[in-house]
Amino acid sequence: MAKRKGNPNRKPSRPEQGVAARRLSAGDWVLVHPREARDRSEDLEEVNDMIEAGELDIAQDELRWLLSGCSEFMAAHVLAGVIAIELDNDIPLARGHFGFAYQLGQKAIKRAKCSGPLLGAQPANLPFYEAARGLAFCLEKKGKPELADEILAYTRGLDPRDPAEIAVMLDELRSGGAPVIEFSLPGG
Repeated sequence: MAKRKGNPNRKPSRPEQGVAARRLSAGDWVLVHPREARDRSEDLEEVNDMIEAGELDIAQDELRWLLSGCSEFMAAHVLAGVIAIELDNDIPLARGHFGFAYQLGQKAIKRAKCSGPLLGAQPANLPFYEAARGLAFCLEKKGKPELADEILAYTRGLDPRDPAEIAVMLDELRSGGAPVIEFSLPGG
């Protein structure tokens, strides 16, 4: 089990800052995660190791502990969503975790009046795009493709390269895994 650094019941010396968006000197935007989340990045790496080893129950418990100390830990919510699907195919629980992380990013983007680019190449932005992918997956599975398409459109507006490959995933889900082939008609 991961080393637990600190007491999750201890109140931080200052209130949790929450996820924020900040403009870099190059004009791109980056999500800034709460200090409590950044401080627990090693613990998250250990959770990834647990998942790779197939210890999903233990990883799930560790994620609960991590989230109890920092509810705005986007990457932990993403992994909790993945485990909910892998362990129990619990789409509602996964949707909750992915949706919460996605909303954290979306709120930070709106507060900062960020219109992009918020590039997926920035490691700090990846949890947002992974949450968007997970949420779009859950919405598609629940028969809400129009909402999944809204997520795709929103994230593509921030990074047209679709860093989490949401479009590819939705195409695969909608085609039943069959390859999507585009045809061009003569003269068109």
